[in-house]
Amino acid sequence: MAQSLPLHATIAVVGTGAMGAGIAQVAAAAGHTVKLMDNRPQAAQAAVASIRAQFARLAEKGKLTQEAAHAASSRLVAVATQSELADASLVIEAIVENLQAKQDLYRGLEDIVGDDCIFGTNTSSISVTAIGAALKHSGRLAGLHFFNPAPLMALVEVVSGLATDPHVAETLFATAHAWGKTPVHAKSTPGFIVNRVARPYYGEALRLLTEGAANCATIDAVMREAGGFRMGPFELMDMIGHDINFAVTCSVWSAFYNDPRFLPSLVQQELVNAGFLGKKSGRGFYDYQPGATKPEPQTESPYPLPAEIFICGESSAANALAQRLTAANVVFQREVSLDGRIAQAGDAVVFVTDGRSATQRASESGLSNTVVIDLALDYTQATRLAMAASAQCTEAAANDAAALLQACGMQVSRFADVPGLAVMRTVCMLANEAADAVNQGVCSTLAADSAMLLGVNYPRGPLLWADQIGLRAVRDVLANLGASYGEDRYRISPLISQHVFAGSSTYP
Repeated sequence: MAQSLPLHATIAVVGTGAMGAGIAQVAAAAGHTVKLMDNRPQAAQAAVASIRAQFARLAEKGKLTQEAAHAASSRLVAVATQSELADASLVIEAIVENLQAKQDLYRGLEDIVGDDCIFGTNTSSISVTAIGAALKHSGRLAGLHFFNPAPLMALVEVVSGLATDPHVAETLFATAHAWGKTPVHAKSTPGFIVNRVARPYYGEALRLLTEGAANCATIDAVMREAGGFRMGPFELMDMIGHDINFAVTCSVWSAFYNDPRFLPSLVQQELVNAGFLGKKSGRGFYDYQPGATKPEPQTESPYPLPAEIFICGESSAANALAQRLTAANVVFQREVSLDGRIAQAGDAVVFVTDGRSATQRASESGLSNTVVIDLALDYTQATRLAMAASAQCTEAAANDAAALLQACGMQVSRFADVPGLAVMRTVCMLANEAADAVNQGVCSTLAADSAMLLGVNYPRGPLLWADQIGLRAVRDVLANLGASYGEDRYRISPLISQHVFAGSSTYP
């Protein structure tokens, strides 16, 4: 097994913007001499000063000793020319996302550094194979993709191009681990792991908005308060910047030859065209200008409880409702469930969504007063839940279903009757994309889940989440979404189908 680079090895970082400076800080804190270079005048010197100030702040907060902060600061060196990088054992580039620029940089360095020097590109979207193709010795290049801010984010994707020497990838993996990071191996395919698997988090939300399922604030609230995500998709896109988020989506979509699974949204295109780029421009899906107030999510008014409540079956959702009703001293009865229902409240028959609309489900079952509820990360802890009523459902029955959820201590957001609601369709699509990445040899199951937990702070790895929902249920949701929309976008990963047929988990 490859060893990490020794502490006496010099690390070079080319490109000293926020990402390059963050990587340099990590390497210097780990004990390496770090040479910083930038083609902008005085940029490298400014980055060194900024990193030293950051080490001083960490010492003031007690997160580093004064000695450690001083030592790390002394290991930072600003250089002006490539020839000064001749002694580097690893050159990490964090320059502009342009294939030609990256190729030119590393091609120029090949005649300067030693034959055993490793090249680690921090690209987030360009093919590592394509960058390496311009080199005499393309095996020395691999992706070393940090996440912003590099000193705080644990994940590093170690990306192997077609020509990458396995020893190089293993050395970078071990080095990232020695620097206190959690590295994962990935193959050089569009988006690597995180930028590929995360696309449905944005894509499905944009579809829900386009279809009038609910407004941005409501969808965001449901994804946070039921799904357990730290930020809703519209908040997150506003924070990232729509120019960046849209460009990544377009890049992945184009690289996969216009696969409908990654189809960009016209809604987001319009925001970019208008210059409404999110927080940095003062306006995106939300208004960030002085004095602006963020809209509140749509929440149902309180409704009186119906006379009779039945909790049906032993599913996690049914058991959670029973637990919460008991804690609230609400009287109810338990029944078996022969048709998948989890509750009956007055005339309302309540199901967890299976990817069909409530209207379709009502038509096929003959139960006019059908109401579907969304997935929750934990039904015992969720503070909000989305629901939708069938077109055949009476308003009184829909209100009874809302009253049941309210009695359990949850705020209720009523969506238009779209297939799969918000959390369920998003989680199933995230799991499906992660499963496809594993199935295509991009990464392992554990790497896929670790990447999404650490790279974008998901509340649960999507493949583990799928196992906990039940792979058969996930498959059914995807199949029903595909039937509802008639699109290849919702095609089921062969890996999920295989495990359903085998009756096994996605985990080894």
